[in-house]
Amino acid sequence: MLLRILKLVLGSILGITTLAVGVLAVAILVTWPRLPNLDILTDYRPKIPLRVYAADGALIGEFGEERRSFSRIHDVPPLMRQALLSAEDERFYQHGGVDYVGVLRAALGNIVSGHTRSGASTITMQVAKNFFLSSEKTFSRKFNEALLAFKIEHTLSKDQILELYLNQIYLGQRAYGFSAASQAYFGKPLNELSVAQFAMLAGLPKAPSSYNPVANPERARLRQLYVLRRMHELGHISTAQLEAAKAEPLGLAKPARDTGVPAQFVAEMVRQDMYQKYKDAAYTEGFRVYTTIDSRNQRWAFDSLRAGLMDYDRRLGYRGPESFVDLGAMTEDRDEALDEALSSIRDSGELEPGVVLSASPSEVKVYLRGSRFATVKGPGLSFARRALSSKLTPAQQIRPGAVVRIQPNPKGYWEIAQMPEVEGAFVSMDPRTGAIKSLVGGFDFNRRSFNHVTQAWRQPGSTFKPFIYSAGLDRGFTASTLINDAPLSIDPASIGGQRWEPKNDDNRYAGMISMRRALALSKNMVSIRILQAVGTDYGQQYAQRFGFSAKNNPAYLTMALGAGLVTPLQMAEGYSVFANGGYRTRAYFIDRIEDLNGRVIARTAPAVAGQGATQVIDPRNAFITSSLLRDVIRFGTANRAMSLGRSDLAGKTGTTNDFRDAWFAGFSPNLVAVTWVGYDQPRSLGRFGYGGTAALPIWTNYMANALKGQPEVDLPPPEGIVVRPGAGLRGGDEYYMEEFQRTNPELQINNRGSVPGAAKPAEEEAAVPVAPPDAAQDAVENVKELLF
Repeated sequence: MLLRILKLVLGSILGITTLAVGVLAVAILVTWPRLPNLDILTDYRPKIPLRVYAADGALIGEFGEERRSFSRIHDVPPLMRQALLSAEDERFYQHGGVDYVGVLRAALGNIVSGHTRSGASTITMQVAKNFFLSSEKTFSRKFNEALLAFKIEHTLSKDQILELYLNQIYLGQRAYGFSAASQAYFGKPLNELSVAQFAMLAGLPKAPSSYNPVANPERARLRQLYVLRRMHELGHISTAQLEAAKAEPLGLAKPARDTGVPAQFVAEMVRQDMYQKYKDAAYTEGFRVYTTIDSRNQRWAFDSLRAGLMDYDRRLGYRGPESFVDLGAMTEDRDEALDEALSSIRDSGELEPGVVLSASPSEVKVYLRGSRFATVKGPGLSFARRALSSKLTPAQQIRPGAVVRIQPNPKGYWEIAQMPEVEGAFVSMDPRTGAIKSLVGGFDFNRRSFNHVTQAWRQPGSTFKPFIYSAGLDRGFTASTLINDAPLSIDPASIGGQRWEPKNDDNRYAGMISMRRALALSKNMVSIRILQAVGTDYGQQYAQRFGFSAKNNPAYLTMALGAGLVTPLQMAEGYSVFANGGYRTRAYFIDRIEDLNGRVIARTAPAVAGQGATQVIDPRNAFITSSLLRDVIRFGTANRAMSLGRSDLAGKTGTTNDFRDAWFAGFSPNLVAVTWVGYDQPRSLGRFGYGGTAALPIWTNYMANALKGQPEVDLPPPEGIVVRPGAGLRGGDEYYMEEFQRTNPELQINNRGSVPGAAKPAEEEAAVPVAPPDAAQDAVENVKELLF
């Protein structure tokens, strides 16, 4: 009886097994032909983002949906591979796609625990899922996953499969693949990581969000310790290595604002240019763009502009809190509620937003994102002390609930600050080649991505005067020609409208004054008279040699005072002509473009001064104009730049009507730099808004770093220059073109602005004719007065 029952049971089991095998065989036969083609694996082309680099290789920007880097299997450190296999699939090189030992172990573990604690997906099965299947937890998906794993193992080698996994898997922080994750979490390449860091990365595939060391450091730490223990058990690391790794600090990369090159405006310029060329492929094909930006120069420019704008804004006083939150409504989990309130407010460099928890005239306590707290007192309250007065309206007071900005002072304490309303721009370039060395398009790219270097069309004011003076030299003026610095009065009858009476900034007039001294002191009347003499049409045409369009700089007398429109980048190009000896060089920011394999597919070939660039002005003219601009720094409106202790600097301040724009454009023989300060919606900068007080300090701060350790360059006069020792300002040399050596009283400028051999003395001028009526009328309507 027992034997019959046993036979019956065995028969039933055999029948069921045979049936199951049959069903499985049918399922495989039906499913196998329907499995997807593996071309996507055999011809793997990951979506590699566009990466933008400084000239020295520093990463300055990355664009693409996925943060990904591709690494060949032999480039991945052995310990990284061993850490991953220890955590995910220790028998990877033994099984054929499905690890039956692992399946049995996982099943037993789940039975013992009473619930699903672990699966048995191999790395090959994960590759199948990541490339071809969804994440739904169904038997059919798991069945297809296993079949695909067999197919993959039949088609690819183990190393090929592991290479796919290492590059495709998502690991949090928008990072796909371990190379990208290494940069995202630790800010360095895989081959520079430690055992502890390898283990941290190897623990991520199981659950990137749960084990993210940025968001969940405690859970990430537990997972890291598990991986380290498995590596030790499998003999991949020694006991000493295990203990050292367990004791090692996590070493996460600092926040982005504290690392890297602050060149978001440059990166965006590259992105736009690449998209124009390659459309959507720009973001997926792994292009690497190397710019002309020097990372050190870029940092100096960024810091100088921000410091200058902050300093200017600080002079205007504290405006009050940015906004307010209702602390009384935060009854539970206050820290989380405060983080939520601050989530929409971006940091800006070291300017952190925070919520005031308590405030008194002697101390302010501030909550910062991430359950951090800061106490501001003593000198840290100086800037905003007035806002602590109870006499102000609630909207102006620093009180509990106020959202304020604080920053660390170099002396070690917190201080209240504010985001400046004023904007600015800074650009520097090599005048010989046009290569841009630094470019900062505004105070904060995240606040306002408008690039003021390339997009802001503003009046240049007196920074435009050197081009008028250069036109005068081209027509026979000399640096020592005397011109009458006296008021002008435009006859309304000649323009059919309102009288125009331009003035010097300080309403002081010097009478007969040399061109050299007039430019140093930025005399408006002299600039107008020079343009009057050479003719407005000629002045406009001459300015086009430097890259200024006729459309934006009409042929009116007001052009002498910088009433046209230019961008800071145009000004840098224009001043480069003086710096490089008279050649027109074009600014450029992309040096070369490489494909994913490092092959150069495009490279900029600039026209270099003296080697292909067009010579647009006489090199003697460029030399004399540069010498005039050196005296602007030595004896004139830019004298503060003498703090640099150099004699090879030249430049010009600029301040427009009603202090709406402040400029400084200047250069050494090898570097041109231009800075602009103003409001996006033009309004007065106030009494601190001169070019010499708002813009020049930014330029000086940058140049102090950029020229540090570089010897002064004393360029000799070009051929055809006559030198008269002691004839310049304060006993300096004076320079003349051989054919234009006559000066006052031998050479005078007559009432009609021509330059004859002899004429009526300039002191006797009563009124100076102006441009045609339509031009003069435009001058009256648009600009009554421009300052230096």
